[in-house]
Amino acid sequence: MTVVPTPTLGAATVPAAALLHRRTVTETGIVHLGLGNFHRAHQAVYTAAALAHTDGPWGILGVAGRSAAVADAMRAQDLRYSVVEIAPDRTRVTVPAVHTGVLVADREPHAVPAAIAAPGTAIVTLTVTEHGYTYSPRTHGLDLDAPAVQADLRGDGPPRTTLARIVRGLQLRLRDHAAPITVLSCDNLLANGEHTGRLVREFVAALPAAERDELLPWLDAAVTFPNGMVDRIVPATTDAYRAAAAAHLGATDAIPVPAEPFTMWVLEDRFAAGRPAWEHGGALFTDDVEPYELLKLRLLNGTHSLIAYLGALDGHATIAGACAQPFVADAARRVLFDEYLPSVTVPADVDLDGYVAQLFERWSNTARAPHPAGRLRRLGQARPAGARTGPPAAAGGQAAPPPRPDRGRLPVLPGSSARVRPRPARRGDGGPGPRRPGGHAAPQPVVRAVRRGRARRRPPRARPRRPQRVRRPRRRAGRRDRRARGGHRRHRGRPRRGRRQSPPLTGAHRVTVRHHHDRSADAHPRGHAVRRP
Repeated sequence: MTVVPTPTLGAATVPAAALLHRRTVTETGIVHLGLGNFHRAHQAVYTAAALAHTDGPWGILGVAGRSAAVADAMRAQDLRYSVVEIAPDRTRVTVPAVHTGVLVADREPHAVPAAIAAPGTAIVTLTVTEHGYTYSPRTHGLDLDAPAVQADLRGDGPPRTTLARIVRGLQLRLRDHAAPITVLSCDNLLANGEHTGRLVREFVAALPAAERDELLPWLDAAVTFPNGMVDRIVPATTDAYRAAAAAHLGATDAIPVPAEPFTMWVLEDRFAAGRPAWEHGGALFTDDVEPYELLKLRLLNGTHSLIAYLGALDGHATIAGACAQPFVADAARRVLFDEYLPSVTVPADVDLDGYVAQLFERWSNTARAPHPAGRLRRLGQARPAGARTGPPAAAGGQAAPPPRPDRGRLPVLPGSSARVRPRPARRGDGGPGPRRPGGHAAPQPVVRAVRRGRARRRPPRARPRRPQRVRRPRRRAGRRDRRARGGHRRHRGRPRRGRRQSPPLTGAHRVTVRHHHDRSADAHPRGHAVRRP
């Protein structure tokens, strides 16, 4: 029996029914930094829907940072890959086919600024995670102490950081033709556009004076940084998704992207040189993105973390397994409606009942790859999820620094007033977390979980050792005066212990009390009452 090998996915083998559009994309209008799964399952899908409705020069040049695995696989597959949407009742496999090329920044460092400076490029988009912005939580700005940033500011070789690649590309663009351009962050950061624009300006301000004075005026006049909010759960690629893609396409795809059916993208419509018709893919355009950001941060991320914490304490390894427990689902609904919802303003175009129903449907999706609850718990320990990652907008349109984390206070659950009480470290503790000098482990959060009306018992606290009290000698100054007034105030009115008391002075035996300043014959030299026979 002869086994026919499955062909590799490519321009000639992709089924026409799987394509999201039927156009031939040859012109590049978008340079995207960060060729990861989220970009390929989110922005690329919206761009394919826009091209299906309206033709335009909106091909995407994808730029990977260090890893060449995805870029090499896309080149081998004629820049094609599949998106596998997994739901309990169905599986849908589509091919966006919107990329016109791929680069690896570490392998082709000079090609990235040149692509940004190309006349046809109108938008630079980013999905580089929060660490890719070289942001310093200590200074609430650009990390000028990072060696890579310092090397990029000196111009030692090709740019190494994301911000340097953008700035060097903008410099080339200004000197060649000075056409306007938009830098659009698609990372999960609050006020991500303002955050990116502020860091780019800080980088330019740190350049030599001639370069700074040349670039800053044009940057303010011709470059925009709109805010945006993105939402879609995109798990890691596994062999199960590769098998599902091959079964639906009839071709082998080495880099399929799994994703949930739900997707959301909210944007400010501030594009300096045009944009694709992303609204035909479901994108929302608004003048104020912050209400949508807070809605996602508190209702989605905050409740998601609570489910992860309670599920982990109950012994469940996945979000879907934790959400299937009645007490976890009840706690999630209570915190969502009683704590998170009163703290946000729901946008007018959002159906709240439908949005909440979608949230629980997403968390209960058992068809997609299991989302480990332990990973969310570790992320919650590493960084308070309620803290703002990007700077909020201040008055006058300026970007204000994010609030400093409270030291010595209990961390807050994401978007909530509920606090996680840290357990004090004990010698010999073998729990998770970094070890401290002397054999102590770093404090780990302990969440109080309630099930069937009973509270889980917390580990015992280590009582701090009280400092020994230092006894100071009594002051002897004024002791004679106290005796003259009738003794110490503690013993006034009652006999002093350990001393024989004389009978009271009455009648003819009592005389006037004399003090040191009294020079009469009846005065006692020490100022006490004198007994006469």
